[in-house]
Amino acid sequence: MRMKKILITLLTIALPIAFTACGSDDDDSPGTPTVVNNNKNNASLQPELARLEFPKVKGGASIVVVHNAILNSRTNERGVNYCTEWDTQKMSQRWSCYQMYESIKDGNTTRYNPGTNTTLTPTSQYPNDEYITNSSYLFSTDPYRGSGYDHGHICPSADRLGSAEANRQTFYMTNMQPQVNGFNAGTWQYMENMMRTWNRNDFRDTLYVCKGGTIDSEANIAGYIGSGSNRIPVPKYFYMALLCKNAQGYKAMAFWIQHKAGNDDGQALKQYVISIDELEQKTGIDFFCNLPDDIEERVESNVAPNAWGFK
Repeated sequence: MRMKKILITLLTIALPIAFTACGSDDDDSPGTPTVVNNNKNNASLQPELARLEFPKVKGGASIVVVHNAILNSRTNERGVNYCTEWDTQKMSQRWSCYQMYESIKDGNTTRYNPGTNTTLTPTSQYPNDEYITNSSYLFSTDPYRGSGYDHGHICPSADRLGSAEANRQTFYMTNMQPQVNGFNAGTWQYMENMMRTWNRNDFRDTLYVCKGGTIDSEANIAGYIGSGSNRIPVPKYFYMALLCKNAQGYKAMAFWIQHKAGNDDGQALKQYVISIDELEQKTGIDFFCNLPDDIEERVESNVAPNAWGFK
């Protein structure tokens, strides 16, 4: 769904830069059908914003952080690992987005585990994000420690086993949100496992993923952990927005779930399936905004759970 009246702002880490939406014609060569996309991100200053997994960036106090890495150490493939929109005032991510496809799913490494270092340095289990150079946007202490909440991965470690570099980047503090263990190791994990069953050649060419927890409004925040500049929100809800491209075209669906302990698995996950349009209404985020408008409106308005393996 094309979100209306959105202020479009692109931030670099150093300075916010305002811009307006690109024109609606992707290619207006003679004889070529016009492709209309009125709500796409402006990627003139940050080209990654044109990728299909991206939602519309919020801007304002938020910055987009692009993590590049060797994605497959066997083939030496290098590219975008995942991207995050980081709210520099709330010290929390709004979402992480990434792609899943054949070469990226190789298991060439194991889960990153440097030991018990908790100092937020590059050698700690959960380091500060090395792609952010402004220390005001980084943590001085880890607010998760002693809070009773897990460091909840948004781009999962298990989705980035192609190289040690790609896996380690998923442990950046900017890729975390507070999750109760019974949720992180329960229904959320089962949702991630389900997503991995769709990362196969007979299902997708590419799976585009955008995930996160709700932090934009106080009504969707369950509370806070930490204090001072290390105070961060605990989301009341978590979501996954999924877009699948294959030889038949595109299809999309979303998961929307309350942040609480649970062990729903398999077909029980169907109760959390909603359309992308519904997810946009709940979150205020315009997902998959870089799709041409006709495709976006069609795939986001409907969801067919049986097309995703739900009966």
